[in-house]
This record gives sequence, structure tokens and C-alpha cells, in this order.
Amino acid sequence: MQPSRPVPAPPAPRRTTRLPRGARRVQLLQAAQDVFVAQGFHAAAMDDIADRAGVSKPVLYQHFPGKRELYLALLEQQVEELTDRVRQAMAGTDDNRARVNAAVGAYFAFIDADGEAFRLVFESDLRNDAEVREVVDRGTRACTEAIAEVIAADTGADQERALLLASGLTGLFESSARWRIAHRGTLSREEAVSLMSTLAWRGISRFPRRDDVEAD
Repeated sequence: MQPSRPVPAPPAPRRTTRLPRGARRVQLLQAAQDVFVAQGFHAAAMDDIADRAGVSKPVLYQHFPGKRELYLALLEQQVEELTDRVRQAMAGTDDNRARVNAAVGAYFAFIDADGEAFRLVFESDLRNDAEVREVVDRGTRACTEAIAEVIAADTGADQERALLLASGLTGLFESSARWRIAHRGTLSREEAVSLMSTLAWRGISRFPRRDDVEAD
């Protein structure tokens, strides 16, 4: 009787360093950002993201039930990052000329940040998705409202007029940032910010500050 052949042992499971849940989530989002930026939403796979993070797919699914939920979580994070940059620009000084410069700079710094996460906000291949569009639009509204608050406080404009002016400014900032994405290397960030903030300031500075009007 022939001796039975030994059954091969199953491959050892991938070992991953145990991390606190919050730290693991940060790690997974960073891996997802790398994959989504490089491949786009449709071409990316959860296998790719798990491999990039160095974890098993079950670990990935413990945090995010699917690729779409992971993408939305990452998009929320990046929209919040841009919004925070704009809010800080508005709160960082009482000098309105400096505020305009800082607000333009916030958009340009966002697109120059490591990892090219701006592509998820400005160049997503999922922009026609209702939830994705809602997240991006919510971020645009938050940036507009942050600028409108300053315009209303300084000029005495009512909310509707302040929001209209702020919407024009945010549109200018975003469109110029988009232009620079496609024309990297033609202008330094400093020169691009200077040009666009000068353009914006020449428009918004024509609306006098409330204090100046009251003094007259």
C-alpha cells in the first residue's frame, strides 16, 4: 500500500501590523487616494487598494463596505481639506487685500499638495454620480459662504448679494486653479496667485467697506 502523500499546508495569511481603528482608516484612505488618483474610480479595484495598504481585503471591508463608499469617504476628506484652507484664509487677517491673496493661494496650494488629491475634487470620473456631485457642491457652497460672510460684514451687503459676489470669486479661483493643472510649468505658483489675486482684488475692492461709508 502506497503511503498517502502529505497534504500541502495552506498559504500563510498575510500578516498586518495591528493598528487602532482610526489609524487604520487613515492608512486605508491614503492607499485609496494613491490608487484612485492613478487609475480613476472605474479602473480601480478593492484588491488594488488592499495591496497598496498591505492589508487583506477582509480588513479593508471591515472599514468600508464597498469601493463607492471608500471613494465617497475620501472625497469628503479632500473637500473638507479645501474648505478648511479657504476658511483659514478668511480668518487669518483683517486686511482684505491679503484675504483675497490668501484665498487664491488656498486653491493653488490645494492642487499643489502631495498626492494630487485635487483630481478627486476637480477631475473625478464619477462627477455625474449624484452623491459625488452633492459632496463637491457642498464643499463649493461652504467655500462661498466663508467668503460671503466676510463680504457681508465688511460692505454691509445683504446675504443674497454677498453670496453672489462670493460665488463669482470662488468660480474665478477654481477655474484658474483648473487652468494651472493643465499648464504646469508655465507659471510658478507665486506668480499665478499674484496675477489672479490682483484681478479679483480690482473687482471686489470697488465695493467700499462699511466703516469707510459710515465715516463719510
